[in-house]
Amino acid sequence: MRMSKLFIQTLREFPSDAEVISHKLLVRAGYIRKLANGVYNYLPLMWRVIKKIENIVREEMDSAGAQELLMPFVQPSELWQESGRWDVYGKELMRLKDRHNREMCLGPTHEEVITSIAREGIRSYKQLPVNLYQIQSKFRDEIRPRFGLLRGREFIMKDAYSFDVDEQGLDKSYSVMADAYKKIFERCGLETKMVQSDSGAIGGSVSHEFMVLVNEDSENNAGENDVFYCPNCDYSANSNHAVSLLNQTETDGKFTSQEIVDTPNTHSIEELSEYLNIPSSVICKCLIYVIDGKYVAALIRGDRNVEETKLMNAFSGNDIRIASSGEIEEIMQASGFNAQIGFIGPKGLKNVEIIADETVKDLKNFVIGVNQTDKHLVGANWGIDIDLPSKITDIRLVEENDKCVNCNSALKVTKGIEVGNIFKLGTKYSKAMNATFTDKDGQEKPFIMGCYGIGITRTAAAAVERHHDEWGIKWPLSIAPFTVIVVPVSDQDELQMTSAENIYKKLLDNNVEVLIDDRPERAGVKLKDADLIGIPYRITVGKTITDNLVEFKDRQTGKTDIISPDEAVNRILMLKN
Repeated sequence: MRMSKLFIQTLREFPSDAEVISHKLLVRAGYIRKLANGVYNYLPLMWRVIKKIENIVREEMDSAGAQELLMPFVQPSELWQESGRWDVYGKELMRLKDRHNREMCLGPTHEEVITSIAREGIRSYKQLPVNLYQIQSKFRDEIRPRFGLLRGREFIMKDAYSFDVDEQGLDKSYSVMADAYKKIFERCGLETKMVQSDSGAIGGSVSHEFMVLVNEDSENNAGENDVFYCPNCDYSANSNHAVSLLNQTETDGKFTSQEIVDTPNTHSIEELSEYLNIPSSVICKCLIYVIDGKYVAALIRGDRNVEETKLMNAFSGNDIRIASSGEIEEIMQASGFNAQIGFIGPKGLKNVEIIADETVKDLKNFVIGVNQTDKHLVGANWGIDIDLPSKITDIRLVEENDKCVNCNSALKVTKGIEVGNIFKLGTKYSKAMNATFTDKDGQEKPFIMGCYGIGITRTAAAAVERHHDEWGIKWPLSIAPFTVIVVPVSDQDELQMTSAENIYKKLLDNNVEVLIDDRPERAGVKLKDADLIGIPYRITVGKTITDNLVEFKDRQTGKTDIISPDEAVNRILMLKN
């Protein structure tokens, strides 16, 4: 390909609406252009990268025994109503009606469609196991799309679905997919960590995410999730699923008597702790949430924070948010109180379900709100002054240096970008949609299902997050749009142009993906563009060609060598072996 013919426009400046480096570089280097909020055009360079990733995915999925198909992007509401997700999925589901007033949606995922395919096409256990996958555009109407391709509304995804006769079969399918994922991301030049995670709207009993870890101090850090991991064993989990052993801390308030005391202007745990001169670990805080439209009071130790996904899952919810001041005022009025935020307690609340984190069980002589502004109860004890809620579970956000549940080591935390996920769905969809097969005893059984997704466009963006420098992108060779770029310094120098064309032709003849910058531009523009778009190798033909020498640069390491044109060609050809 010739740069003079390539459909590309590089920019001098980063786009003003870009927050993270992958978004900035992909726009500036001419890979993508914004069409609408969270929707992008994939320009020729980007499409070459996407196809490279897709081909790696196809090769590994096919090698793992999966079969490719393609399902419709538009889906009928009837299937979603069968599964029970039509009314609970949330506003991310883009709903529409056709000319016959039939309700449809743009597919954010394809569990319902694939289950209907299996229901119609698989009758007997003899046809199992089966793993079907597709590479397809998806649409999720994100409330706040950001970070370019990392959190867009339209994106390209590979999703696979396994069907087995029993849980043992699912375990095997799950393991095969996990191994395939490790190979896929390794081939894409990405080091990933497989971490335990929440199943979210997909559902299921067990799930893992494949996270590309990013440096905390990296420029424009795009890590969306906190990943907790143990440096001394293999434990790792997303923050919404992480568990830990609590470090030793004071849980006895040591108040000699129980009484309601004045605590003026102590709206926060920090203010209350300072005013009473006590550690925050002996305070039981009460936070009001709204889960699927219902009020929930979450009790947790004052020095810890609620992990909202855990809290939502405790009620099998689909949507969660902290209650507004107006909603809390409504609760107070309905309960006969008139307390401000910061003084709320669980006792006497009406139309509110109460849940406690495990951290509060061992509190003694502690401090808690009593629904009176500027007042708290000190010296409280469960079963005496206040009842411990019947619903007690882990709703706590793990923190760095908490103890690992496996080996008691201090946990570390870093940021990660999710590029893939795998779920054990079990019978969540097959039971709801009556998708069954006949087992060896002639009995009708629901399929045991698994679900496996890879964000194709997210993987490309994650590669840029991990592989870039101040000059531009540094694509891993396996997914780069071209292997090498040939740059003649001066288009007016006949020897330089002839030599560059000869190198270009030799590489083309050997089926190398090569780009030649034949534009009548200054050398500085050409060299900067080559670094910006991130082609792994550059052969620069300049004045040294009079001595039969060219510059050979490795974009990943920055190392340059002055070698002959033939040696430069041979180095590139060796990459194919």
